[in-house]
Amino acid sequence: EAIFFRDGQALDLFGAGRYTLATQNLPALENLYKLPVNAETAFHSEIYFVNLTTQMGIKWGTDSKVRLFDPASGMHVELGACGSFNLKVCNSRKLLLKLVGTANSVGANALMGNEYGLVAMSDNSRAIGLMVINGKFKSLVVSKVKANLAKVIKEQQINVLEIDEYLEVISEKLKEEINVGLEEYGLTLSELYVTNIATPDDDPNFKKLKQQFAEKTLKVRDEQIRLAEVEAAHSRKIMEAQTQAQVKMVSAQGDAEAMKIKAMAEVDAYKAKAMAEAEEMKAKGYTYQQETSRKVGMEAMQNGIGGGKGSSAVGDIIGLGVSLGAMSGVVDMTKNSMKPATEVVATDAGWDCACGKKGIASKFCPECGAKKPEPATWDCACGEKGITSKFCPECGAKKPEPKTWDCACGKKGITSKFCPECGAKKEN
Repeated sequence: EAIFFRDGQALDLFGAGRYTLATQNLPALENLYKLPVNAETAFHSEIYFVNLTTQMGIKWGTDSKVRLFDPASGMHVELGACGSFNLKVCNSRKLLLKLVGTANSVGANALMGNEYGLVAMSDNSRAIGLMVINGKFKSLVVSKVKANLAKVIKEQQINVLEIDEYLEVISEKLKEEINVGLEEYGLTLSELYVTNIATPDDDPNFKKLKQQFAEKTLKVRDEQIRLAEVEAAHSRKIMEAQTQAQVKMVSAQGDAEAMKIKAMAEVDAYKAKAMAEAEEMKAKGYTYQQETSRKVGMEAMQNGIGGGKGSSAVGDIIGLGVSLGAMSGVVDMTKNSMKPATEVVATDAGWDCACGKKGIASKFCPECGAKKPEPATWDCACGEKGITSKFCPECGAKKPEPKTWDCACGKKGITSKFCPECGAKKEN
């Protein structure tokens, strides 16, 4: 940019390009000074050319150590820093006003050198460099670094022994602090690099600090190793317990399955045996209850029931758990089982008719034609029905005696509603 300056005032400003100067494109200058139209009249002014490009790689470094108090160790440590920065003009008018001020002109001697040229002035076709870096602005950067380095390290809680890991963080924070001071001059740091933090390696306090940090690191590492070992052992025990539980569960399932198979096999065998015995009893013509009674009777006779002195067969059989109702069946079946195989037992002795005919084998009497009387049956309380014997073949209960009554005429044991002698009716 090009800025017209007269009597310490920044007037018109031109951006990059080629211009033909006339009163039309110098409005600020024309308003301030009434320019004559006569070309012979002249006036003196300066034109400053400001370079807006970024000046790269400007070196900097602290000229003395920065004292830092480490709260973790309670020690004071002295640090130094160095690096580079990139500088550019962000407001050329503000920069020139700060540099030129109210002076009528700025000469070469006042500009103090020409190592880094940010501003040049036209003077008899000579370009004059402004020494802004080795002068005031470089000192501003260094002083800002010294003033804020310790503060940034504390605010960011950076361990001085690990400070190289945080150079980017420190650089960014220092750049923010420095730009606050440069802004009033129209300058800005686009980048600031802290390339090295010098630590006092020969300082006894610093050596002690490193030793303490090393011991702390080793202790923490040892604790981490112990913790990892404990966690690994705990995990191993849990895995072993889970494995044992799974093995036991599989074993228990196997045992249960084996017991189930064995039980099913025993049930099948028992069913087969029972079916075989049932078929055998069916072929022989007797029931399971009769077979049981027969076995009990055989055992009773083999053990000498009723054979001993002072003993009774009834008492002995009752002692074996056989009721009186089943005793006759037991004795009869026992006798039958002990008979010789050649003996024939009569199974049907026929029936006698009221007309006097005896031993009738047919259903009707051949003499009078009377029908064979149906055998009297009774039902037991246990559920067995149609019983013809005196005792229940299922539970051995005795057949209940029919209720009888005696008539006034002298007839006793009457079971009908009327007396068969005198015809008197049974009293309720």
